[in-house]
Amino acid sequence: MCGICGIFDFRGAPVDRDRLEKMTSILSHRGPDGTGRYISEGIGLGHRRLSIIDLEGGAQPISNEQGSIQLVFNGEIYNFVELREELKEHGHKFKTRSDTEVIIHGYEQWGIDCLNHFNGIFAFALWNQKKKQLLIARDHLGIKPLYYTVVEKNRFLFASEIKSLLTYPGCTKEVDITALEQLFTFRFVPSPNTLFKNIKKVPPGHCMIITSEGMELKRYWNKIPKEVTGISEPDLIKSYQALVEDAVRLQLRSDVPVGLFLSSGVDSSSILSIMRKNTHKPIYTFTIGFEGGEQTNETDDARAIAKMFGAEHTELILTPADYEKYYERYLWDIEEPVGNESAAAFYFVSKLASEKVKVVLTGQGADEPWAGYHRYIGVKLSQIYSKLPPFVTENLLKKIISVLPRNERLKRGSNSLSERDILTRFTNIYSFYSKEMKSGLFQDWVKNELRTSGVEAKDAIERLQSDVRNLDPLTQMLYIDTRASLPDDLLMVGDKTSMANSIEARVPFLDYRLIEFIETLPSNLKLKGLQGKYLHKKAAEKWLPKKMVYIKKKGFANPVDKWMRGKMKSYIDECLLGDNSAVRKYFNADYIKRLTTLHNEGKEDYMRHIYLLVTFELWHNRFIDN
Repeated sequence: MCGICGIFDFRGAPVDRDRLEKMTSILSHRGPDGTGRYISEGIGLGHRRLSIIDLEGGAQPISNEQGSIQLVFNGEIYNFVELREELKEHGHKFKTRSDTEVIIHGYEQWGIDCLNHFNGIFAFALWNQKKKQLLIARDHLGIKPLYYTVVEKNRFLFASEIKSLLTYPGCTKEVDITALEQLFTFRFVPSPNTLFKNIKKVPPGHCMIITSEGMELKRYWNKIPKEVTGISEPDLIKSYQALVEDAVRLQLRSDVPVGLFLSSGVDSSSILSIMRKNTHKPIYTFTIGFEGGEQTNETDDARAIAKMFGAEHTELILTPADYEKYYERYLWDIEEPVGNESAAAFYFVSKLASEKVKVVLTGQGADEPWAGYHRYIGVKLSQIYSKLPPFVTENLLKKIISVLPRNERLKRGSNSLSERDILTRFTNIYSFYSKEMKSGLFQDWVKNELRTSGVEAKDAIERLQSDVRNLDPLTQMLYIDTRASLPDDLLMVGDKTSMANSIEARVPFLDYRLIEFIETLPSNLKLKGLQGKYLHKKAAEKWLPKKMVYIKKKGFANPVDKWMRGKMKSYIDECLLGDNSAVRKYFNADYIKRLTTLHNEGKEDYMRHIYLLVTFELWHNRFIDN
């Protein structure tokens, strides 16, 4: 796992070595084990290395035998052993044991179609000297980040992290107002936008070709779900079990010790069970809990599960002081504000793991394709509800809202039920700040700029929804979430906070073969009645005792709401209501005060709304004002 960056000059002008050095050096946390550069006419590539595979021979940039192709790579190609043997049969010769070299020879053999041969997590840049062509690419599900921008009209910059781009003179630090509106709808900024004006991210499953003539964005992963029929449920379960076990087997490949982020849930516990069957080496597990979170902490259960499978277990209890201290650098690590109040916890479990391992597996990624969240039940119910007469639904909605003043999730869901347009309904479900709330929140100049642009929040997910608009609404939302909220929220935070601790986080449930298989299943095998992850849990009965599979999920809960009302209240007030708060430039201070007052008095549940404002304030102070 590494950090990459580079500069391409459309005119072929020389690249400034010192500027490339600054872009590379700021990524040292992603690769503390080594550094490398390649500079030639019009091109410069930078690399920081975290040694995982071929510790002695995997230095980058790496080239082909003739030196005509140069590569910098962040990630892992899990099937590199199989691909190397296949490429050898085609006559390719290898000088290292690294997965990186497979990309070089794969490109020589298959061209850009090599991307469809790779099973892994990756972001890479490949320079073809003969063609004077730069290829940059991001893995199928966007597990590894990749950002880019154009400066001075003639220089294309790319990097694993935004802060690398910002070291370059001429890379502006401005808020993208359209992205701001998206942030306060989805709680994250969907690809290809970022909250920085003119800085973009390569969408998951896409690559870019850059030449002197310009840039071309291409989508290489075009698998559109097509439902299978005529296969029995037991056979589907066996097929899924085989795919999961193979994904874990491949992701255990490492020349350094491997650990696991362990909760008490079915997902990470299943991975631990499969790990135990596939390795005789020590397995290290890591869990965190929260002071004051005794009812939701998973430390006791996780400790027992680790013992069951003979893992070496470590745990940590966090306090409000830990969170408050970390927030001094939190936004520096993740670079893009998100409203996920559990996100910062990923930093602490990564820090804990870094004391013993360089690689961890995680249970992330099973909830979105398998309908594991409550909102998917709402989507299923909305198919019926939206067909009822408006006079029935409107009266019912008023009654629901009147008796549920503090249930933010149910209020948001009920406000979307009667919407007949599916894309608008989805947007309403996602919208933590409703259209009416944003009208009160945004300053007039922000609202005017948004009106002028003509861009709506739902436009950000329309491309994905259009792929599957002929399928049922539940399948549509699962498809969108797997390709939007996962990479642009949870996976982004997971990558940035783990790499801040020089830890590589792997996600077996997001092997793209698994996703393609799951998306062929009818939606009633994902959400059966009101039970989410139906077939996933049936499969898990092979790996875990049945009572563990169906125990009530605790989720990764933490007592942030309690802390915000208590020990962190003064910190929150200072962030949002201080005279010099950045939020005052974009948002109505009186409206913010109203939100915080209603929340603190217990009249409304605005914890997530307030938390999102705090993350924006911290981000703005760190990147825009500084």
